[in-house]
Amino acid sequence: MGKKKSKTASTEYVVVRGEIKPGHGVASGKGKDERYPQGTLKQQFNHFLERGLDLSTYFLGTINVDISPCSYEIKKPKYFFKNIHWSDYIPPENFYFFDASLYYKQKTYKGLVYMPDPATKEDHIQKPTILELIFSKIEDLEYGNTVDIALKKDQLDIIAHEKI
Repeated sequence: MGKKKSKTASTEYVVVRGEIKPGHGVASGKGKDERYPQGTLKQQFNHFLERGLDLSTYFLGTINVDISPCSYEIKKPKYFFKNIHWSDYIPPENFYFFDASLYYKQKTYKGLVYMPDPATKEDHIQKPTILELIFSKIEDLEYGNTVDIALKKDQLDIIAHEKI
């Protein structure tokens, strides 16, 4: 009797280098937006939890990484939440989340790319070369630092562009 060959799913990753940049400060509440004094992620937390995404092990703020001259292409997110009415100040939004690993100072951190859907986001718009990351607190990470981010290509692919 012959042996069955088991197929193992191989995941391909793409690694992109980027620079830590200041964001709007609304995700964490540091931006002093009076509509969201505790931050937007804290207000969104229970909406995500009800749908199966527990962010309790992460810092409720984002690390903004500029991957220019690259950009990204959404493939198949790990999570997609549609029509989330989390604020009385803006219309409902869609949210994407993707697996991510961040490499910094010879350490690897596991987390997520957090992406309010550009099609439904009305406020605090990001440049198309910025990835917003959610991780546990990473000591000594500062604006201007360079980091490498590994992403699953079947979730979020990186598109390389030539610098002009």
